[in-house]
Parts: sequence; C-alpha cells; structure tokens
Amino acid sequence: RLQPFLHIPYVLREGEAYRWADRADCPQTIGRLSAFMGNAGVLLRAYVYARLLGAEGMARVGAYATLSANYLLARLTALGYEPAYPGRRASHEFTLSLKELTTRTGITALDVAKRLLDHDFHAPTVYFPQLVPECLLIEPTETESKQDLDRFVAAMASIRDEAIQAP
Repeated sequence: RLQPFLHIPYVLREGEAYRWADRADCPQTIGRLSAFMGNAGVLLRAYVYARLLGAEGMARVGAYATLSANYLLARLTALGYEPAYPGRRASHEFTLSLKELTTRTGITALDVAKRLLDHDFHAPTVYFPQLVPECLLIEPTETESKQDLDRFVAAMASIRDEAIQAP
C-alpha cells in the first residue's frame, strides 16, 4: 500500500525484463532522496559479499572480527591503553579512552589517530561515543591478518612511547 509513495528511481520488473521506475509509473512518489541511484553501489557490494560468503561464511567472518577485536583489546590494554569499558569483552569493536594519556602528555585522541596515518593505518573513529573522554573506536575487520594486527599494536606502542617521551 506504500509502494505508490516510494522514492524513484527503483527497479520494476516487467515479465522477464527490468527497468527503472519513473514519475510516470509513480505519480504519488516522494521523488528522489539523493543523487541518482543513491548508495546502490554500496548496497550491491554488501549484498554480493554476503551472498558469496553464505551462511557459514557470515558466521566465520563474524567470529574472526570478534577474535581480532578481543586480541587487539588485550594487547593494547597490556601496553597501557585504557579500555573505556573495562571488564567488557569486545564484540567486533571496542573503545579506548586516552584521557589519562591526554592529561599526562597533552596528546589527544585526534593526535593519536592522525599519527596512525603516518604508520599507514586508516585512522579510527575519534570522539565517539561522546560520553567517553578522548576516545578511539577501534574496529578491526574480519579480513585483517594477525601480522597486520601485530603491526597495528606495534604502531600504537610506538605512538604511546612518543607521546610519553617527547609530547
């Protein structure tokens, strides 16, 4: 019953053929929501990835992502980084609070994130969630190798040492 109001374009099936629906097909449409095709490419890639993995593969990559996050959490905690939620295991991501490091050295979460770029790592999300002071949201993907995780730990160790020794 809501189909007449859908945004356009969307795909219509006519027999064995497909085409884009337009205003002539949907006179009550709310129109376009964003640029042509919106995030269709992102959705298609996600769909294809999920289909290629299948149910067993989806469970496996979820387990790998969880294992990677917990491994990093343990290693970074051992280096002196503070988990924002101590005692809680990571699901596929975890949050560190750099408040102590910032108070001690003046080096902020943003500084650490930018320094990670110098070590060839994509900067993690900073300052989210907002209730955690000076936080880094770290989310290793399911495809990261142990070597890459260890390289990330080494980079974080180097950055912490730099912050303490020569802020």
